Amino acid sequence: MTISMQKIDEQPIFHIPKHIAITMDGNGRWGKSKGFSRSKGHYEGAKTMEKVIDDCIDFGVEILTLYAFSSENWARPKDEVNYLMQLPIRFFKQKLPIFMKKGIRIIVSGDLAQVPDSTRKVLLKSIEETRNNNVITVNFAFNYGGRDEILRAVEKMIKACQSKEISIDDITESLFTSYLYTGGLPDPDLYIRTGGEKRMSNFLLWQAASAELYFTDVYFPDFNTEHLLKALYEYNGRKQRDVNILPK
Repeated sequence: MTISMQKIDEQPIFHIPKHIAITMDGNGRWGKSKGFSRSKGHYEGAKTMEKVIDDCIDFGVEILTLYAFSSENWARPKDEVNYLMQLPIRFFKQKLPIFMKKGIRIIVSGDLAQVPDSTRKVLLKSIEETRNNNVITVNFAFNYGGRDEILRAVEKMIKACQSKEISIDDITESLFTSYLYTGGLPDPDLYIRTGGEKRMSNFLLWQAASAELYFTDVYFPDFNTEHLLKALYEYNGRKQRDVNILPK
């Protein structure tokens, strides 16, 4: 069923997720399906990403985590990888002034040590310049892998134990979480994956343990306000159901 923006007043959303995570899948396939290159699909996906950020601001979402580049993506064709490394440079140079005006805070989760210097510098500059913005936090998962993140957190905790910074008795779920790339962020309430696949693909494996999962066949470049609204309605319905079945 098609949901129109006018129905917001008719079907109020009582439960807005504080933190939404999105796997922006289907960019390359969108490009090929339109007779374009995969890179063209990634470019269109970046344009959609900006619209999604704006929509999340409008809906009152506080944190948005976007799966921008997986650690597994290095295995893609070299030309595509190179384009994906250049895309953040173009994107942030153009959009950073706009992000400042809108109060968008940028953070990054992932291993930036492997990222080309030019890309890493732009990402770090964006983090630094937006650090005091407080309308929404946009967390780019860049060169990110969930299993790698967990292993790195374990390694850091072992080293902290060896150096006597912490003891084994200090280890709790909360402490472990603080060693993840996303340390300091609440876990996502809603996980959205576009593009038709129904799997996590190594994204936020620890953090999304209790998230509501929403999958759509829509390729990310076609993911618009109406599609996001549909996901929010379904999330709202699930949360409302949970409230209704609670014991009186």
